[in-house]
Amino acid sequence: MSKKGERSVPPGLLLFKDNILYKNNLFGISSKSKWARELGIPVGGETIFFAGCGYQFLDEAQATLSLILALDRRDLPWEKTLWVTKTLNHLGVNLGELYAKLVSHSHLSGEPLRCASIVLQRIGVKFGSLFEEEPCCAAPLYYIGFQEEFANKAIATHQILQGKGVKKVITIVPSCTFALKNLFPTFVKGWEVEVRHFLEVVCEGIKKGVEFRLPNKVKVTYHDPCFMSRSLGLIEEPRHILRSVEGVEFVEVEYAKGEWSTCCGGGGGFEVIFPEVSHILAMNRAKELLETGASVIVTSCPGCLIQLSEGVKKLKALEVEVVDMTQLLWRALPEE
Repeated sequence: MSKKGERSVPPGLLLFKDNILYKNNLFGISSKSKWARELGIPVGGETIFFAGCGYQFLDEAQATLSLILALDRRDLPWEKTLWVTKTLNHLGVNLGELYAKLVSHSHLSGEPLRCASIVLQRIGVKFGSLFEEEPCCAAPLYYIGFQEEFANKAIATHQILQGKGVKKVITIVPSCTFALKNLFPTFVKGWEVEVRHFLEVVCEGIKKGVEFRLPNKVKVTYHDPCFMSRSLGLIEEPRHILRSVEGVEFVEVEYAKGEWSTCCGGGGGFEVIFPEVSHILAMNRAKELLETGASVIVTSCPGCLIQLSEGVKKLKALEVEVVDMTQLLWRALPEE
């Protein structure tokens, strides 16, 4: 994209671009892989667990989006804050990280990744991690029009994986999964890495006899992330898993599920460009899910997890919990 064309891109998306190119992650955080401490995951190997950005920095993302929404509602120039953030990033100061430490009380960053890793270990899947050396999939560059930059990052990522002998990747973030599985083969010559989403691996385990059991019965509904259902076609896998978990009563929003599921309003930077509209969409989808009578809403995307949590909170449904599929499965692991 030319410099002239770049001027038409919203500041929030340019911040994402800058973070990916210079900090190797979407949010510009200096330290990754905090989630992996004490899990005993080996370094590298033929099969690696690809953590991605979204789940690693949930608290920082949630805090930043809350700040943007608050500024937007007060008609304050919140886009200028993004330019300041970009400048400070080059100086080694990340406003999102600092703000999260001040206002966030969820401590969710990395939790779904820890749960996913433990589940994979317990069902007998052997895998490693690249930890701090894990490259960013750079998918947002492609989505917002920086095709050349995405191609260069994809080629560089391929070289890193080749150099470390990686042949198979287990992904967890839907957007990363789509990039590695569908986009990289188009942009990278010789891409032969096998890419499977965490839910596909778990489904395979269940078919081989792996069992999950919750300590108490609970009514659960599922929200399909857009990339999972519309782009990857992973619709039956999460439902098969939920129906296989003993103690789960699975209920659906019959008129809005699978590829016809209502969007939560997050992803693709939409919540940064149109914070108020994004917030309304989150509440609308949360309302649909609450109408099922479920006490637990499950999803499989960091963006959806943030959006639906905020939507449920604004609707004052304090008795309803929003969790990632990995967290539910971790709770349903049989005692060792």
